[in-house]
Amino acid sequence: MHPIKDIYLIRHGETDYNRMGVVQGSGIDAHLNELGRQQAQAFFDHYEDLYIDKIYTSALVRTHQSVDGFIKKGIAWEQHAGLNEISWGNKEGKSPNTEDDLYYKNLTRTWREGNIHVPSEEGESPVQVLERQKPVVDLILSRPEEQAILIAMHGRAMRVLLTHLFEQPLHKMDDFAHSNLCLYHLQYSYPERAFKLVKGPLTEHLRHLPDSM
Repeated sequence: MHPIKDIYLIRHGETDYNRMGVVQGSGIDAHLNELGRQQAQAFFDHYEDLYIDKIYTSALVRTHQSVDGFIKKGIAWEQHAGLNEISWGNKEGKSPNTEDDLYYKNLTRTWREGNIHVPSEEGESPVQVLERQKPVVDLILSRPEEQAILIAMHGRAMRVLLTHLFEQPLHKMDDFAHSNLCLYHLQYSYPERAFKLVKGPLTEHLRHLPDSM
């Protein structure tokens, strides 16, 4: 068994919903916009020669499109709904407005204060997101023969996941910054049964593009 697994974790590229400041969540299956496609191509161009055994994505198309270059290389790929973005319930897909913006700010503040079991209206709580992520993490770790993997997922879900991997309290998830098509490089040590951050979030592969969200 190889003792170390390299994990390259990215957030998907930009969508029009990102650009408009609209929450997508797991219920909006948006495609990448033009900048998002450029971000995906820039990421592939920069890391094309990176050794990767397996690609893992959420079940939403924006993550598939973000790693399309690697998929077309013939690298094995699996999609798991457990990696989907948090469900924002009845707030998904709504045009930005003061009332919903205040709701979002109050909800995320509630989570930061430790009330991580509180869901969005008709949606999910951070705890519920983590519970569906854990089986995917267990599956990934059960495959030590995959020495290097690429995971494409979503902003809030990524924050939830990183707190779990680094054994941090879930209410501290906002400590993990992200932007469209940013990269975290992690390593998992099988002997130590622990994750460490190698570097990230990285965005130098996007340096020649317009600012991403």
